[in-house]
Amino acid sequence: MREGRSTDGTDPQERGGHGSARAAPAPGGRGPQRCTAYLPVFTHDTRSPRVVFGAGSLAALHDEAARLGLGRVLVLSTPGRRALAERIADRLGARAVGVHAEARMHVPVETARRACGAAADADADGCVAVGGGSAIGLGKAVARDRGCALLAVPTTYSGSEMTSVWGMSENGEKRTGRDERVRPRTVVYDPELTLELPVGASVSSGMNALAHAVEALYAPDASPVVALMAEEGVRAIAGALPRIAVSPAETEARSAALYGAWLCGACLGATTMSLHHKLCHVLGGLGLPHAETHAVVLPHVLAYNAPGAPEAMAALGRALDTAEPARAIQALAARLGAPRSLAELGLAAADIDRVAELALRTPYANPREVTAEGVRGLLHSALRGRAPVPAAGPDRA
Repeated sequence: MREGRSTDGTDPQERGGHGSARAAPAPGGRGPQRCTAYLPVFTHDTRSPRVVFGAGSLAALHDEAARLGLGRVLVLSTPGRRALAERIADRLGARAVGVHAEARMHVPVETARRACGAAADADADGCVAVGGGSAIGLGKAVARDRGCALLAVPTTYSGSEMTSVWGMSENGEKRTGRDERVRPRTVVYDPELTLELPVGASVSSGMNALAHAVEALYAPDASPVVALMAEEGVRAIAGALPRIAVSPAETEARSAALYGAWLCGACLGATTMSLHHKLCHVLGGLGLPHAETHAVVLPHVLAYNAPGAPEAMAALGRALDTAEPARAIQALAARLGAPRSLAELGLAAADIDRVAELALRTPYANPREVTAEGVRGLLHSALRGRAPVPAAGPDRA
């Protein structure tokens, strides 16, 4: 986050340097009080979904659909979540028009077409996406194509439900974009629906959530509110995942993780994505698993960006209680059993040049200059599962 002008409009250097400030009235009118910091220059503009949070909150879904005036709701899920989707359809009663349980990772174009066709055949005016990023991503495809209102019931920590970001894959490439039509109108977070999420999936999904907060901290459109949410989200997720690994059915730990995922997803929804997300989208187009790819790549991108993001590194250091956030994140993932290398996920050394080329073709904003050499270097480290090494280089992009 860049330093800007103070609240009285003057330049710090014109008034005695950094730390000098005009005396301001103390609360209660007890005389002047000296300011100790300057507000950065920022624009804060978010369009957050309505959030219903807490154990047992799935019971509110019928009323949430009624609140939106929906009378023909299609329930979407992956094949593995069909039973839960049917249970949700039963809760919706006469408002449900069916279940479409064909969501797949990275939302292949043909999968999206079938879901849009199912929504058209049912004359659906809304859809409920239940599951993780695959189901919610499919719901976004239907919302974008059909104009349906989308309600999300997350069962993982992916965070997609809080954003207007959509993605679809075709011919080995993944396309993403932003469109307000795909942002869910309501998100129902019920920790009880995550109790059966396997520990491995919980850890990878949690690392995915961490990535949203990490990149929000150094996004060019970050704000003080987003920075606070990101730091708290990292703290919540990093604290909850080890507890889940030991006691997967502990509702309190699951609630903390879902709370962190909400905050991290909200950060992603409010800011611009950077190099980490770009690389994961490219790797996803090659068929690598989404959450696990985030878990492997994040420490290496964070180490690469560290010279250009000192404020972000300081925030992460506070949240994780460490002087080396990149290594701490990798150690956390490894300790909890997450994959450590891209080779484990199916990437070959011969793929790295192609990944770097695609990442640089349409680059995202980044706090440090993105070069082909730099991208190839961090990908080779991630391929082999090496410890992330802080990069030397220019402080700012």
